[in-house]
Amino acid sequence: MAMPFYVSPDQIMQDKAEYARKGIAKGRSIVVIEFADGLLLTAENPSSSLSKISEIYDCIAFAGVGKYSEFENLRKAGIRYADIKGYSYSREDVTTKSLANAYSESIGNIFTSNPKPLEAEILVVEVGQQSQQNEIYHISFDGSITDHRDYAVIGGQADRIRTYLQENYTANLNLQAALAFSRQALLAGYEKPPTEESALEVGVLDRQRPKRSFYRLRQDDITQALKAAEGTGN
Repeated sequence: MAMPFYVSPDQIMQDKAEYARKGIAKGRSIVVIEFADGLLLTAENPSSSLSKISEIYDCIAFAGVGKYSEFENLRKAGIRYADIKGYSYSREDVTTKSLANAYSESIGNIFTSNPKPLEAEILVVEVGQQSQQNEIYHISFDGSITDHRDYAVIGGQADRIRTYLQENYTANLNLQAALAFSRQALLAGYEKPPTEESALEVGVLDRQRPKRSFYRLRQDDITQALKAAEGTGN
């Protein structure tokens, strides 16, 4: 009888991780940065119907990169989790930390138990009443979770963009300047500047808005904000 083919657990996990990283790197990047009035989420997204950024609950937003169907299922699961917890207890009991931990557990179980890992990673962010209370959590394809201050980036050439953010980020930008800076950070991910400018998907968590902090910028608003930022030299 032929001996069964053996692969060490370490090798299996390394192969899964490499597979997931390759899938995620194919997606275009998303940047979240803190600005004066909240959090700005900016993504390169040529599709007008498939969103990478969305509201989860009140002051909480979600962003995902990689395989659309997979991070879309994660988005829906997060909304269900938040709605059920908010209905069963109170809206104040829905926290970004608990949501991020739930995502971490679910994604980690898929990574260890399933032959195929998720080709997706996500950001879960919350705007606080003060900038010190903002929360940014990054949940990777293997369920590992990290929290960030000031900014975070996922997908695409994240390392290049992260370097740009580290070298150039400035606190307390206004919305227009923050959007222009986010666009420059996304462009920094390219080895050569693209011949055509990518369409941007932009979501904002604004602490000045009552109850529901999240809103989207329309393409006309994005264009006007970028022109205004250029006009002021930001």
